[in-house]
Amino acid sequence: MKLSIVTTLYQSAAYVEPFCRRAAEAARAITDDFEIVLVNDGSPDDSLARAVSLAEQDPRLVVVDLSRNFGHHKAIMTGLAHARGEQVFLLDSDLEEAPEWLSEFFEVRVREGCDVVYGVQAERRGDAFERISGRWFYRLFSAMTGMALPENVTTVRLMTRRYVEALLRHDEREVFLAGLWMITGFDQRPLPVRKLSTSETTYTLRRKLSILVNSVTSFSNAPLVGIFYIGLGISLLAGLYTAYLVINWMFFAQPPSGWTSVMASIWLIGGMVISFIGVVGIYLSKIFSETKRRPYTIVRRVYAQDND
Repeated sequence: MKLSIVTTLYQSAAYVEPFCRRAAEAARAITDDFEIVLVNDGSPDDSLARAVSLAEQDPRLVVVDLSRNFGHHKAIMTGLAHARGEQVFLLDSDLEEAPEWLSEFFEVRVREGCDVVYGVQAERRGDAFERISGRWFYRLFSAMTGMALPENVTTVRLMTRRYVEALLRHDEREVFLAGLWMITGFDQRPLPVRKLSTSETTYTLRRKLSILVNSVTSFSNAPLVGIFYIGLGISLLAGLYTAYLVINWMFFAQPPSGWTSVMASIWLIGGMVISFIGVVGIYLSKIFSETKRRPYTIVRRVYAQDND
């Protein structure tokens, strides 16, 4: 198998047929030996039924049906695990990333001799909130992990077989693909793309904050180190203030005043202690999740004409 095109399905009923048609046409411009792998991530609409109907008519379609919704990144990893091609083209199925980009990605990969060509938005789509929050996400992630992720990176990418096999060696339960793509290494080259706006983003501020916390705690121990240094700084300040009070009592005989400042300090330290315990709790929850070694997805059935 020379080429695999991989995508995931979630509320994608309107896009399944045009995506498969356009992806097949793009693949034929490169090779006739290709497959299209569709991973149904527990979609609540009839995406699965439409995909299976197409697979019954086209032997190059493979539909991987997950037992429930596990999340976009985990579904992608499952799709890559089922891909058999020497080159793997990954993209979203909502047609915001055009299947026709395959030819350009292929030309760049062959010309540069690299292992990965990945898409980067030339200009981030969305309103001002979407652009600003996206920019700060990458800045905060880089500042807290020391990993300089490419800003505005997209799902679409063309990968060699050896890169995909190396990527699949990452076996953690908490999957943050942008980080895994980077730490896998190999020769990776960006390609500017312009995504279309076929649907509104589902990444709210709350979800972005959740992703930021998950990504940082998955790739860095900086929050734990930060807690140590903040605690050390507070201890030093408390020691200096204690020395001041003792000197003031011994030489000036002036009783300390300011119960308001004392109460404010108690509330401040109490809040910091609770938040620090929360940070430690996040890391402990990740350890708990990883040690159980539960599969990050469960495949209910694979629909393909060459399978029984």
